[in-house]
Amino acid sequence: MIEFRGLKKRFGDKQVLAGVDLLIPQGSVAFIIGISGAGKSVLMKHLVGLIRADEGQILFEGTDVSGYSEAQFYEVRRRVSFVFQHSTLLDGLDVLDNVALAVEHRRGISLAAARARASTELARLHLEPWAHRFPAELGAGLKKRAAIARALALEPEAVIYDEPTTGLDPVNARRVDHLIGELKQRGITQVVVSHDLRSIMEVADRVAMIHEGKVAALGTPAELAISRDPVIRQFLSGAPEGPI
Repeated sequence: MIEFRGLKKRFGDKQVLAGVDLLIPQGSVAFIIGISGAGKSVLMKHLVGLIRADEGQILFEGTDVSGYSEAQFYEVRRRVSFVFQHSTLLDGLDVLDNVALAVEHRRGISLAAARARASTELARLHLEPWAHRFPAELGAGLKKRAAIARALALEPEAVIYDEPTTGLDPVNARRVDHLIGELKQRGITQVVVSHDLRSIMEVADRVAMIHEGKVAALGTPAELAISRDPVIRQFLSGAPEGPI
């Protein structure tokens, strides 16, 4: 379970988060939506200590981690994997060793054991044919899946995705959606920051919309689809951002 209570964050003169309250149940797939600059990624980076809150609490499995030191957040990062918008694969390593290096470092096991764990996850994600390819040899969809394999090889309790389908063609975007659906069956809590309307409607259990620094709407995709709230209607219609 992930919970934010009254979370506030300001950057200079801009109040990005103005008191976010949000509960994400264990094992669910939650999508965080909103216009560009609404604070979606900022919110999720608080969970793993990449950004520190000005006020409020961040609870992971019932423990308040908001005041954790960098050393304490290291343990949180062992339990929560973050898949960034860009794959951040190391160019000098093939896919297998990109995944294995993360496991070796985070889990403190031998490289041989880490490669075995990496091979298992690559097979599970149907990436075996590309295990010995280098990032420069991969398309955007394969890079994204390799980054997800790296995150999952750490055996996390939760995974956060920052715009996982951005920049992908429709076929690869749907492959990522299908993968998120498969992971739900493994009981992994997943939080997806996204603008992809098809992903939102087909994959999410719950959707939270961030607007003006707070959760302006929370519900199932079906509930948001019939909402008459003008902010939600503008987002779902794909209308240009600006005054409602």
